Amino acid sequence: MESAYTAERAISPTSGAVRWVVVESRTYRLHSEATGYLASLRARGCSPNTERVYAGRLALYLNYCHLRRLQWNAPGFTGLSLLQQWLVETPLPARTGRLVPGRVRHRSRGTANAVMTVVGEFLRFGALHGWVASRTTDLLAQPKLLRFALPGYDAGERGQHRHVQAAAFRFKTAQAGYEDLSPAQIRHMIASVSRARDRFLIALLACTGLRIGEALGLHRADLHLLASSRIVGCGIEGPHVHVRRRTDNPNRALAKSRFPRGVPVIAELVALYTDYQYERDRVPQASAEPMVFVNLFRTARGRPMTYANTKEMFDRLARTVRHACRPHMLRHSAATRWLRDGVDRDVVQRLLGHVSPLSMETYRNVDDAEMRAAVEHVAFLREQS
Repeated sequence: MESAYTAERAISPTSGAVRWVVVESRTYRLHSEATGYLASLRARGCSPNTERVYAGRLALYLNYCHLRRLQWNAPGFTGLSLLQQWLVETPLPARTGRLVPGRVRHRSRGTANAVMTVVGEFLRFGALHGWVASRTTDLLAQPKLLRFALPGYDAGERGQHRHVQAAAFRFKTAQAGYEDLSPAQIRHMIASVSRARDRFLIALLACTGLRIGEALGLHRADLHLLASSRIVGCGIEGPHVHVRRRTDNPNRALAKSRFPRGVPVIAELVALYTDYQYERDRVPQASAEPMVFVNLFRTARGRPMTYANTKEMFDRLARTVRHACRPHMLRHSAATRWLRDGVDRDVVQRLLGHVSPLSMETYRNVDDAEMRAAVEHVAFLREQS
């Protein structure tokens, strides 16, 4: 299918700021409403990666409307229902260099749900600005009785808050869960990379639970690795790193949390950073760069590492160690290890930078050994001594 709309990266000729827009493929004329919605994401402080992903999903929706000859602002119930099916039934284009004869890729139901969420938000945004009629946004939700609630959810004295509005166009999907990495796997990952920078990055994520955007957004001034940092006006004792949200990082790395925090680090991590500094000092272009993680082995040496650079590194590492290893797996592994070792949930929540305690529910996995120990503890068939 020839695309009528595409998501494009736009660079301001005056400020150099990078923005994402949706344009007509042939004329490059802006789709003003979609581009206005993307601008609202920036105004809300969403990350550039969120803006990029949403731009692609908006272009996908507009292409569907163009294909079915629907008005984007009035797709109707049938149009939205068929969109949901179209998303999972339409084959995806083959990835460059990865074409496998006879193999056809499709979107998962989870991905389709994510696209439908963006479409719903876009239409509601349009309704606020008078572009979309209320009868269209009324189609997006339906009443639902919340039979099972997360711990801490206030259902009200009479249970009145159990009646909620749920997305009308959403597939039921199984909870995929998170994958853990064992301490042995993490040690193997660190030992399998030849570059001191990459060893430090892996260890930093595994020991602190930082998000990859938080790590890539670190400035050298954020690393307080001495026993005392009072000389620089910091009252936190012991080696630690400061996680701060900055919107002007040149690599567009962004801390998700808007609240700064200090995360302690161990002596072994400080030693790995020292090794990285020796490696970095051999690249003159990196001397004046304030960012911690920079390119040392490819073009644009000395420039900050990007999400794309990091993904390539982890993809290579996964092929070497022969198991999946993604940055967020290290964060999840750290959180699971802390909780399993009995660290107070409030402490773990603070370390991870979560505002809501409900966000912690995804991190506590029960393993087979714990389940066996529980059954052994209450086994009544065993002969009592």
